[in-house]
Amino acid sequence: MLTIGAAATYEEAIALVNAQPFGNGAAIFTRDGGTARRFKLDVQAGMVGINVPIPTPVAYYSFGGWKDSLLGDTHIHGPEGVRFCTRAKAITERWPGATVHAATMSFEREA
Repeated sequence: MLTIGAAATYEEAIALVNAQPFGNGAAIFTRDGGTARRFKLDVQAGMVGINVPIPTPVAYYSFGGWKDSLLGDTHIHGPEGVRFCTRAKAITERWPGATVHAATMSFEREA
């Protein structure tokens, strides 16, 4: 669903957007950086566009939205969904040369 609207005041615009049951995305067109910053903080939407018509989801964004826009049973999509369902593992390896016969706890130096 796409709704396009105009409001007389900033506060009225925020109230209009935040009153909607869905919160997938919202956008504002402004030349005022302060208004853009307030909008980013005040609007209840999962994707926010500043001077772009529709905040379109791409693969590296979580696009489940907020409020009733959530999808699936876990409500997570994109990179956050992958990270949630996986466990990271860091591996540190060192392979000694063929002439080393005993374990050592120090780093060898090149001659």
